[in-house]
Order: sequence, then C-alpha cells, then structure tokens
Amino acid sequence: MRRPPETVSQSTLAEMFQPRRRRLNQDLVVAITRALGLAEPDVARWRAACIRVHAAAKSGGPVGVLRQLPAHLASFTGREAELARLRNAIAAHDGNAVPTVVISAIEGMGGVGKTQLAVRVAHALVREGRYADLQLFVNLRGFDAEQGPADPSEVLDTFLRALGVPAQQIPAGRNERATMFRDRIHGQHAIIVLDNAADEDQIRPLTPASPTCLVLVTSRRSLIGLEHADLHVLDVFTVAEGIALLRRVAGADRVDAEPAAAAAIVEACGRLPLAVALAASRLRSRPTWTLAHLETRLRAGGTAALGQTRRGPRAAFDLSVQGLDPPERRLFGILGLNPGPDFCAHTAAAMAELSVAEAASTLERLLDEHLLEQRVADRFEFHDLLRAYAAERAGDDLSGGEHDNALRQLMTWYMTTMDAAGRTMKPGRSLPEYRGDVPRLAALDFDSPAAAAAWCERELANLVAVTDLAVASDTAVLGWRLPLTVSTFLGVSANWREWERLHLRGLDCAQRTGDTAAQMKLLSGLGISSERLGELDAAESYLEEALGLARKLGEQRTEASVLSNLVAIYSRSGRAELGLAAADRAVEIGRGLGDVHVERTAMQNSSSCLLILKRPAEARARLLEAVELYRAPGDEISLGLVMGNIGFTNIALGQYEEADRAYRQYLELGRYSNDLHGQTEALCGLASVRKAMGKTAEARSLYEEALFICDQMAGQEAVRLRERLATPDLTHDSDDELS
Repeated sequence: MRRPPETVSQSTLAEMFQPRRRRLNQDLVVAITRALGLAEPDVARWRAACIRVHAAAKSGGPVGVLRQLPAHLASFTGREAELARLRNAIAAHDGNAVPTVVISAIEGMGGVGKTQLAVRVAHALVREGRYADLQLFVNLRGFDAEQGPADPSEVLDTFLRALGVPAQQIPAGRNERATMFRDRIHGQHAIIVLDNAADEDQIRPLTPASPTCLVLVTSRRSLIGLEHADLHVLDVFTVAEGIALLRRVAGADRVDAEPAAAAAIVEACGRLPLAVALAASRLRSRPTWTLAHLETRLRAGGTAALGQTRRGPRAAFDLSVQGLDPPERRLFGILGLNPGPDFCAHTAAAMAELSVAEAASTLERLLDEHLLEQRVADRFEFHDLLRAYAAERAGDDLSGGEHDNALRQLMTWYMTTMDAAGRTMKPGRSLPEYRGDVPRLAALDFDSPAAAAAWCERELANLVAVTDLAVASDTAVLGWRLPLTVSTFLGVSANWREWERLHLRGLDCAQRTGDTAAQMKLLSGLGISSERLGELDAAESYLEEALGLARKLGEQRTEASVLSNLVAIYSRSGRAELGLAAADRAVEIGRGLGDVHVERTAMQNSSSCLLILKRPAEARARLLEAVELYRAPGDEISLGLVMGNIGFTNIALGQYEEADRAYRQYLELGRYSNDLHGQTEALCGLASVRKAMGKTAEARSLYEEALFICDQMAGQEAVRLRERLATPDLTHDSDDELS
C-alpha cells in the first residue's frame, strides 16, 4: 500500500512495538496493520488511535512508564552513608512481624541529587537479584517547567498496560484502576520509582499493597503525611564528595593539581550536587581554564558564572517557588533580605508585618518545601545558594517601598527588643530618647536578666548583621543607636572587639548626620572598650573628647558617667589622686541629679583609687555605702561588680571570711543574670581567697571551673582571662600540695 512500494523489514516491525518508542509514524502504523492482515475497520481504529496519541503528546499526554530503570549516571559520586541508610531501612522491613509494602521517600531541595540516589539504589538491588520481576519508573512532574503534575489516573493506565492488561479492560475511574493495579502486581517482586512527586495524594493511588514490592519516591516537598514510609532527607555534598565529582568529570590530574581551589569551588557552589556537576562540566568544556580561574568567576558572579541552563540551580529553584502560594512566595523573597545567618518566627513576622502565628505557619510550609533548613528547633536558615536566589526574587518581586519597609521593620524590631533586653539586664543604663519609626510587631518581654541574656546570645550574629546593615544604609537614627543598644550584651559577654568595631561604625554615622549627642555616647563607649582592651592612651583620648561634648551640651549625667570611666584610666596609669577627684565629682553630680545609678557607680569606681593609695578601710566603706544604693532589685550585674570589689578589698585587709562571702554573692548574682564574665571573676576571687587561706586543692578546683566558663566566652576578655589563669602563680603554687 506504500507509494512507492517499500519493504517493511523485520527490525522495523519489531521496533514498532517497543515501549521505549517516543513517536509513532502514522503511515507506518497503517501499513503494518494492513500487512498483518487486519480488516479495513480495524485499520481505521489503529489510524484513529495513532491520531489520538499524537494529539495527546502535543498537549503533554499520558506519562511514559518504562519497564526498565533509567541508566544511572557514570559520574555518580559519594553518598555512601545515604546509600547504606536506605539499604538498611529497606532490609529492616524483611524482619517485620506484619509484612507491609516497603516505601522509602527521599526528600530534599532542588538539585541535591534525589533522583540519582533513588536510581542508584534501585539498580543495586536489581543487580543482587531482588525485585527482578518488574521495574517501573515514572516522572510524576511534581515540579516541571512546561507541564503540570502527572495525573495518577493516567499513570495507572500506563502501569496496567505495562502489566499486560488489554486497553479495553482498563477501568475508567482512578479508584478502580488503583484497585486493579494492586491486584495485578500483588506477589510480584517489583520495584517502582515514583520520581519528582508533587504530594502524598499523587503517590497513594500508585502504591501497591504487596510486601514483595518496593516503592522509592523522590520529592522536593516533605512527604510526612505518607503513611508507613521511611523518610530520608538528602543533604548537600560534603567537600570531599564534591571534589570527587570534580575529579571524575573534569579530570583527576587537573583537580589534584589545585586542591585548595577545588575545595573553594565546591564551597562556592554551596556543595549542591547540581551546581558542582555544572562546575565540573564547565571545567571539562574549558580545558584552558585553571580551577583558580573558575573559583574567581564563581566568587564574583555566583553560580551565574556556570552559564545559563534549563537544568541549572536557578531553574531548579524556580520550579520549587512556582509551586508556592502567594503568601509563601512573598515571605520567601522578604526573608532573602535578612542579613543575618538565621531567623525565627518573630524575625519573619517583623519583616513581613504578619502575626507571629502566621509567620510560624508559613515558615513551616517553606521548610516542608525544602526551601529552608532547620538545624535548631524554631530557628530557620537558607542554603547559601537559596539565600542568594531569594534575594534575587526579592529584587524582582518586591517594590522599592516593600523592600525598604521590610528592612526598616527588621532593624527597628531588633533595636526595640534589644533595648528591652538591655533594660532587663542593666536597669540603670541610659540611652537618648528614640524618635524613629516604631515597628508593627511589639518587642519581646523578658522576665529575668538570664532570659534576656539567653535571647541576646542566640541572636548575637543577627544583631551584629542588622547593626552593620543600619550603619551601611545611612539610616540616620538606627545607624548610631543600634551599636549603642547592642553594646549592652557585648559588655556582659566581654566581647570588646566587636563592641569597638560597632561603636566606630556608629560614630562615623553620627558624625555624618551631625548628631553631637550620639557622638558623645559613642565616644564614651569607645573609651570603655579601649580601657578593657588595655589600650589606655586611646581610652583616655576618647573619654576626654566625650567629656568635652558632655559639658558643651550640658549633659551632666553623661559627664558623671564619663568621669567614672576615667577613674579606671587614672588609677591604672598611676594617677590615683586624679582618679579619686574625678570619682568625687561624679558622686557630687549624681547626688545633685538624684540619680542613684550615677552616684553608686562613681562610689564603686573610687574604691580602686583608695586601694592604690593604701586606704583599704575607706575603700570598703565606700563600697558598702554603694551596696545600699543597689538594694532595689533588678540590676544584679552591677551589684555583682560591687560585691567583687568588696571581696577584693577584704583580701587586701586580710579578712578572708568576709571576702569569701562577698565573692560567693557575686557568683550567685552572676549565675542568676547569666553573666559569664561575672561568674569567672567571682570564681577567680574565691580561688584567690582559698590560696590565701592555704586551701590549695580547693583553689585549683575553682580555677578549673573558671577556665571551663572561659571556654564558653567570646571576645578579647576571654583570651585575657585564659592567659591570666594559665600563669604559674595561678595554676601552681610553691607548696608541695599544689605542686
């Protein structure tokens, strides 16, 4: 019937009926059906069926299901731990008292290698002779740029055909098809790979009930609702696995010649297998490039340096985000603006102007979509590549007003909450009145200094990042106020270098905006940090400049505070008389203002000068008078410092029992307020008392406890304390017992 006549070869005839064919030639179908002797009405049915197949293929059509697993990539690398975990989970079902179908779901972000891992496991099991009766694979298109998710009913149709069910016997309804599928596959040793699933509802109809079957599912979405499934969340590569992939694709000699650059490339790719594979392919296609050259391009341009591809990280992330509801998509982009390393529901709520409950619910959904990660309960973070992608989405999806408002809300919420934490930790502290925007989300409340300090500890990296953002964005008030606000906790944690850095940045901002009062506060703060860091000349310079501004502005409270801080400089530099005069003037100002905090701080500081002047009894008298001014509850950190000074003064007087009691009270106050620096000083003081009393074994134990706390501290003060505690006069003694 062909025009011109054409012989139909045996190989062509065999190829016609192979399931792997992607396209049917209509003329060839008609010619073969006639060659097989079918009547013209039957030939017409074949022609009509062929037309329907072509039409369906153009519109997305039924999903192709293969009897064979797709080939696994020769470049598959690593994942030994994940392979073993999957194999163990599958093997564990063999010993179940009540046999059930084995379902293992592999979840993870786009590009993490879920499909490759599933196919690898499936091939390994089949090679061992398991699940040898039947292997089915289907791409469920849960996240597809061109077509929607596969209809389970259509998948069941092709599954049943693969199982040999004639087309006319396949039921029309989904439930009936699912029932027939479970019946036909029952008892067969079959493996079914359901790749790229959209959700649990898409998977359930495709799941057999026979314990002889294994179902491997992959999805970018959490499948926690899939009954009786073993869930496996796939993480990114280790650096070693990433380098192994580079070696396999780009060449071992080439990669081994630049090991540092190879590791840097893997890190720049966020250790995401898809990105690392693209980097390796890029190197293979550019034989003149060194690894260092590619590393430089990645650092400068991110994964865009790998070239635009439909299979690149951005394309993979696009598919995940397209499946989000509008509120989830909006929050995803807004969170990309967050400068800190992680965030909680309160942070998200502040940025997006949501309730905390709404933010928490949306964050959980983003976590289920594997667009966020969670390493600590109730805290969330981005993978590095997703962070950059989210920031790009924010630039594309948010208006300039939305962008600026989200950051302003973030900065003001952190400032007001840190301010609340600071007032809880140190009630006597004073800051200029804040006259900027008020965040929509109310600041957190803290019921104790320890709770406030714990929040600051958790949020410290975010507080620093937000402060840097405020300074860099030239936000007039927040740019200098946030450094002052955050410094409360930096002082409690003795992180003086960070205190100094933020104050310098805040001072620059205050100078640019011409805010003299802010400059005065920041200069005073720089004097404190410089003194604590042992840089006395710089400290005195900062404090003298702050004192001049205070007097110029008539800020008596600040004048007294600066004078109190100068006392320490004068006493440490051999000018105790000058220090005592400064302290007396500060006490006078405090009493004149009726400011107890100013008065007691100055009295406390004057004791160091009196000790240098060999007047320990007067020093103790002033400290005891200061203690009476601290009796109002709430400022345990400051009271602890006074008790420490009392303990030290009592040692100088040789009154060890009184010194011991004072240091023990200092320790209790430090533990109550979570003041690690105070706890360390109190323990060192107690150890000094024990040494002076000849109880060297107890002294050693107290020093060791202090060292343990030092190891939990950050900043220069921790280093100084460790050096101090390591000196021979503290860690050893001349008597035989301690030696």
